[in-house]
Amino acid sequence: MALSKLPQPVAIAPMGRDDVDAVMEIERLSFSAPWSREAIHEEMARAWARIDIVRDAADGAVVAFANYWLVADELHILNIATHPRARRCGYATRLLAHMTEVARQVPCRLMTLEVRRSNAAAQRLYRRFAFRAVGVRPNYYAEDNEDAVVMLLELP
Repeated sequence: MALSKLPQPVAIAPMGRDDVDAVMEIERLSFSAPWSREAIHEEMARAWARIDIVRDAADGAVVAFANYWLVADELHILNIATHPRARRCGYATRLLAHMTEVARQVPCRLMTLEVRRSNAAAQRLYRRFAFRAVGVRPNYYAEDNEDAVVMLLELP
């Protein structure tokens, strides 16, 4: 994967069936308990679920994705992940900005997520978008019993 400089703007598109392998690789490289292929396919079949991807401008490889739900007046973020070779290039920031725009267009009243207590980098990203911590889910992550910080962004 030859990564190009982050183009202006980044093209974000819905994930297609041909992108599942690339998303699975990013999952495996990003999370201690990655989702299964079956879970990804189930997400693709849900009317309220979206998985959006970012492709590298140079070679078209999937470099990042976001999985989120649109339920009633809420956008709930399940995952944002970037391939390790593409991290710190702004892809997660662009995906979060994209989801915020989707939430405003729907319109949603709020955006929510859970993030590992130990994931300071992700929490910094969310705070840059004005998310605030509103609670903790003890032992939320079953594989290691780590707590999740619940974060919320109220939209005007």
